Amino acid sequence: MADNSFDAIVVGSGISGGWAAKELTEKGLSVLMLERGENIEHIKDYQKSNQPVWDYPHRGGRTQQMIADYPVLKRDYPLNERNLHYWASDKDCPYTEEKRFDWFRGYHVGGRSLMWGRQSYRWSDFDFEANARDGYGTDWPIRYKDIEPWYSHVEKFAGIQGTYENLPQLPDSVFMPGMDLNIVEKDVAARIKAHYENRRTLIIGRSANITSKLPGREKCQYRNMCVNGCPFGAYFSTQSSTLPAAVATGRLKLQPFAIVTEILYDKDTKKAKGVRILDAETNLTKEYYSKIVFLCASSFNSTWVLMNSATDIWPEGLGSSSGELGHNVMDHHFRCGADADMEGYEDKYYYGYRPTGFYIPRFRNLFGDKRDYLRGFGYQGGASRKEWSREIAEMNIGADFKEALSEPGPWRIGATAFGEMLPYHENTISLDKNKKDKWGLPVLAMNVEIKENEKKMRKDMMEDMKEMLEIGGAKNARTFDHDYAPGMGIHEMGTARMGRDPKNSVLNGNNQVWDCKNVFVTDGACMASASCVNPSLTYMALTARAADFAVNELNKGNL
Repeated sequence: MADNSFDAIVVGSGISGGWAAKELTEKGLSVLMLERGENIEHIKDYQKSNQPVWDYPHRGGRTQQMIADYPVLKRDYPLNERNLHYWASDKDCPYTEEKRFDWFRGYHVGGRSLMWGRQSYRWSDFDFEANARDGYGTDWPIRYKDIEPWYSHVEKFAGIQGTYENLPQLPDSVFMPGMDLNIVEKDVAARIKAHYENRRTLIIGRSANITSKLPGREKCQYRNMCVNGCPFGAYFSTQSSTLPAAVATGRLKLQPFAIVTEILYDKDTKKAKGVRILDAETNLTKEYYSKIVFLCASSFNSTWVLMNSATDIWPEGLGSSSGELGHNVMDHHFRCGADADMEGYEDKYYYGYRPTGFYIPRFRNLFGDKRDYLRGFGYQGGASRKEWSREIAEMNIGADFKEALSEPGPWRIGATAFGEMLPYHENTISLDKNKKDKWGLPVLAMNVEIKENEKKMRKDMMEDMKEMLEIGGAKNARTFDHDYAPGMGIHEMGTARMGRDPKNSVLNGNNQVWDCKNVFVTDGACMASASCVNPSLTYMALTARAADFAVNELNKGNL
């Protein structure tokens, strides 16, 4: 086989791309994985993985120069000293905001699998059936039973800690032993469960942090330094998990600094024959060929590639025949909830720095509850002793201040809700051909907003949490609604959705592009709705499922 010809090409190396590479190579295919950014090798390149925050010049914070250089990243936590090198440059990779959209990206091997929050939840049929029930978006072409075995498949390999709860709206995963709620969380959970007769439940946040050893990976050390890359491999990432598995087959070639600019479409066969790339270091172009292509470049970048492909046949790009390519952008709206004081626990503490908080699963618009909005929300939060930065105006300097720092402060508890955004056709991304990035490529224009449904939901997102905290025994409960803009959840979804009909969707039930059956899209672009839980576990399962289908179709001669 020529050095530019492979059985499969995987575009992107993040959560979805890593799984595609693992599954395809393990099933016997030669695979080229293309990544637009630099390579980051596991352990060796986690340069700051053991550097405590006090060893940074600005204690892990940000400088005025950083604020000037990163006008988008400065809007939230990605702008910091600790892992700024993991986040894409605002200057090199600009985009157009027709409406505000906070797009936080990671352009390197592993993508955002190195920086993600690791919250891992299954969807239920309440989620997969939602569009069909209320008429927003298009009906999902799959149901829970179709993806359930693939959830189990990826969970066993990735390692998900959690507790078995038997909740119909939040199916249990294949769990490693769950991390413990702390004393305050346990007491609040018991009071909430009793008061609401188990209709509302506070549980440990399910996360891809292993609590038992896996091959090549050590269990979580409770260091709270995940953002720097984990040298123990204690959380799931491409580097710690799927990439080593793919490399071990001897059938993977990883090519960093390769920006895929288009899919090469063959008019005669009506199939893709490969991709064209731009070398990010030399600006030279090259073509690679394959039997199948997996687009896993992250939601918007995968759609960008489709928009730039086969434009001589479809002016709006490959997969645009339905008129849905670039539409139905979704995120999770959040940054509102409540917090409060917890008295009577001054002699209690907890072990280490747990890498997850608590979770309260969705309870609105379920089981007979009916609100004046559609869909629902869940909560992520935690209880802890106040950190050293508690407000003590009279103790800014001197021995008293130092003594205060040596003692933990009072307990606080709080949570933010993550709410589902409906798939509005008018929430779009499109090509802005008048604006170019560092490499002279057209950038994306964002036109996304939350609407009345989400705004109504946010009222409950605050008041329900305040009520539960008071039921749980907290004092001085206060609601909050901080600045939220679409994109801040870093859960961008949609723009190349799955569906049952090529007239209203881009992909079929196996993640194939309707217009080009040997191209598969398995990252967030494929999502037909957003649910209210973190989506990455579903991307993993969909990718493994699509890879299995693709290989079977190849073996049958159908691709």
